Amino acid sequence: MAETALNSTVARRALPVLSRVAVIRIATIVVVLAAYELVARSGLLFQDVVPPIGLVVRALIATVLDPGFYPHVWRTAAEVGIGFAIGALLGATTGLFFGMSRFLAGMFNPWVEYLAPAPKIILLPILFLLFGVGIGSKIGMAAMSAFFPLAITTYAGMRGIPAVHIRVARAFNATRLQMVTKVYIPSLIAPVMTGLRLALGVAIVGTLLAEIKMSNLGLGYLIIQHYNYLRLPEMYAVLFLTFSIAVAANAFMGWLANRVEHDR
Repeated sequence: MAETALNSTVARRALPVLSRVAVIRIATIVVVLAAYELVARSGLLFQDVVPPIGLVVRALIATVLDPGFYPHVWRTAAEVGIGFAIGALLGATTGLFFGMSRFLAGMFNPWVEYLAPAPKIILLPILFLLFGVGIGSKIGMAAMSAFFPLAITTYAGMRGIPAVHIRVARAFNATRLQMVTKVYIPSLIAPVMTGLRLALGVAIVGTLLAEIKMSNLGLGYLIIQHYNYLRLPEMYAVLFLTFSIAVAANAFMGWLANRVEHDR
């Protein structure tokens, strides 16, 4: 009974906090939309540079109902998905090998750390030369963008494994495969999941930038086409849909990370 009463009290105390957070979020959205509409109708900017919300909503509905919109969505999703998978696999493997070999880490990890913050877009012309302007160069950009967060977080996770765990496993004559499956991988779940979330975000950004620069299909291509022909409400609509898809993908990765952590 006492435990039930305590849980009920905690729940009652938590509800107002959650309600205040929800109210603040809703109020923030309302304020931002109101400010946007005020700027759109103020005449301070050139006409249609910031189109009114009504025009954007109409363009949004038209875009969602247009069958020609979805090939662009599938192309971007394929580029991001394939590139993300390749880059994440290579990055996690690289970080794992760095953690297992001081020689490899000493030789190559400085290069990874130096190249990680560099803007990957500067290598896009090389990707165009290697893979053309089609899907291949966009996959390459997504893979290159996703590689570095996984390599860095996996290597950091390897360095954070308690030395006693490794000594105990070696004391029992664990093989290299057993070390990987029984010691390394279970200890890397949290850092790898964090790296995956970071990698997905930069893979999306890299792919969209590549599509904007030179492409014949994809959301980035669609955005820059609307911009070039001054179809600004349509451009804002596609930007909003792209942002929504990216948020949904990040939310899924967050849910997956929590699920994996809960099941450990």
